[in-house]
Amino acid sequence: MAITLNDVAQRAGVSRSAVSRTFTDGASVSKVMRQKVEDAAIELGYTPNFLARSLTTRSTKLIGLVSDNFHNPIFLEVFDQFTRGLQDRGLRPLLVNLSETYQASSSLRMLQQYSVDGVIVASSTLPPEVSEAFRSAGIPVVNSFGRFSLAPKVDVVGIDDEACGQIAAETLLARGYKRLAFLGGPQAATSTQSRLRGFLSELQRAGGPTPDITFAEAYSFEAGRAEMQRLLRETTPAEAYFCGDDVLSIGALSAIRDHGLRVPEDIGLIGVNDMQMSGWQNINLTTIAQPFAEIIQTSIDVIVDMLHAPKQPAQARRLPCRLVERGTLRARP
Repeated sequence: MAITLNDVAQRAGVSRSAVSRTFTDGASVSKVMRQKVEDAAIELGYTPNFLARSLTTRSTKLIGLVSDNFHNPIFLEVFDQFTRGLQDRGLRPLLVNLSETYQASSSLRMLQQYSVDGVIVASSTLPPEVSEAFRSAGIPVVNSFGRFSLAPKVDVVGIDDEACGQIAAETLLARGYKRLAFLGGPQAATSTQSRLRGFLSELQRAGGPTPDITFAEAYSFEAGRAEMQRLLRETTPAEAYFCGDDVLSIGALSAIRDHGLRVPEDIGLIGVNDMQMSGWQNINLTTIAQPFAEIIQTSIDVIVDMLHAPKQPAQARRLPCRLVERGTLRARP
């Protein structure tokens, strides 16, 4: 039979409430009492039932971790850091996959059924209504990798996507490329639009060429490869492509090599993210790095603060990105 709180109290020779306080974060209990209870719990093999405790504390310590881009390998790294970071803070992540649908009402209803204490929407492609639905329902929410706004409706932590586009344009112009192109992710994604806007604005400011613009169906290897195959089959390729994501760049790289062309000798590529795979020797992708660890840690800090003070005004926090030089662009002249 399962060991109960009463069993531990009897073995330790203390009251049931003393045992409860020992296993409740922040509760007052002496060192001597805590040691008695913990020793008794170890002897009996007792494990606190946190879900049962949530009935009295009204806190499940569950944090919904919502995303939609499970085809992108970068999110394996993102989920690894998020889950470990939340667990280190005594919270339990509940992963929600919205890859097939982003109906705000269905995701809200499901997470309400689990009585989550808060939600982290880890996506740059889900529409803002998803995050806003949680906030409207009174659930603390932060949108990681979301679009920066001077007057956000929910808390946002991410990079300046327009600055990424500007860095890409500066980098390609500095290497003397004349025929440029943008190969973005889904056209409706806010990250795609912001990176394209920054790319175009910097080219215009510097008097650079007007680039060709094309979009992949998803942020995935397959979508990047398919779109580059189409471009190589139907058009004269550009000298260099700014791909709106590393995984698109790697798909494009595969298609270019299969076409008998070389990177960077025939076509240059620059991506965004600096996912671990991008540094592999057979890929060696020049890219613009997002500070993933900082974005994730800041997001966790924000959601923890909101659990204690849920009615603070929403803020947008913007972290810097940087160029990572590798081997898919030709050297500066």
